Amino acid sequence: MTTETQSTGSRQTAEATAGPGYAYVDGRYCPIDEAKMPLMDWGILRSDATYDVLKVNQLRFFRIDDHLARFRRSCDRLGFRLSETWPQVRAILGEVVARSGLETCAVYVIATRGVPPLGMSRDPRHARNRLYAMAVPMPVFVQPGEEDRALAATVGPKRRIDPSSVDPTIKNFHWQDLVQSLRDAQQQNADTTILLDMKGDVTEGPGFNVFIVENGKLLTPASGVLEGITRMTVIDIAHELNIPCAATTVTLSALRSADEIFGSSTAGGIIPLGVLDGAPVGDGRPGPLTRQMQEKLAEYQRSPRFTSSVDEVRGS
Repeated sequence: MTTETQSTGSRQTAEATAGPGYAYVDGRYCPIDEAKMPLMDWGILRSDATYDVLKVNQLRFFRIDDHLARFRRSCDRLGFRLSETWPQVRAILGEVVARSGLETCAVYVIATRGVPPLGMSRDPRHARNRLYAMAVPMPVFVQPGEEDRALAATVGPKRRIDPSSVDPTIKNFHWQDLVQSLRDAQQQNADTTILLDMKGDVTEGPGFNVFIVENGKLLTPASGVLEGITRMTVIDIAHELNIPCAATTVTLSALRSADEIFGSSTAGGIIPLGVLDGAPVGDGRPGPLTRQMQEKLAEYQRSPRFTSSVDEVRGS
């Protein structure tokens, strides 16, 4: 095989594996398949990073200011000081969407500790913190055509990392407990999993908050969880509709006896869970309150009250 043929083959392989999307990498924009992260970045070596994921639907961001406020709090708590100003961060998110050509997408914004100078590789004080962003196709929880199906879940064998060790309100990449429990669920032919805390109470699933319906009331775990933007929106909707809703301790027995269970996430929206450890939740289908939340969330995601155009964000 000639060098030219080898080169062409490598190019074809790269083109075949590269998906649509655009990125911002520490000061420059590039197609997603050209986006690179230094191997010595503590975001890779130490999981010393925070991130957020925003939803863009038909070129409109959903609750961008709430997402960025949470991202900024996370950076502050980790002691990150970015080179970019916060108005610049907001504009960067609009720019990666505009350059991606995607009308509906997920937008990731990531801050890492960065790379400490040579000879100071164990001293985080000397690292220059770095910013990354990307717009890529939205991941799916439910395949097209299966929107009416409620997912099957398990109670995971792993316990969620204790908040005294890793603060779950700082969105982070400490996912080993979630991933190992998800693998266990998939081995049981389930779709997803819900983890308990060290005391045996409900926390969250891989990338989603948990809600249960108990005698007409909505309950969601108050602690040991990410304070999700979609979770916040569900609470807002409940208040608007005068549905009793509380962030509180949710026990395993309450989870097992719930009338309805659903997850909430940026990517999945409202995710009905119809089976838990092989037993049906209610009649095994999305319940009436779950359906109501799905419909109302879709209204919120279209409303100018909660959305901002890409051009508006890009020009800020």
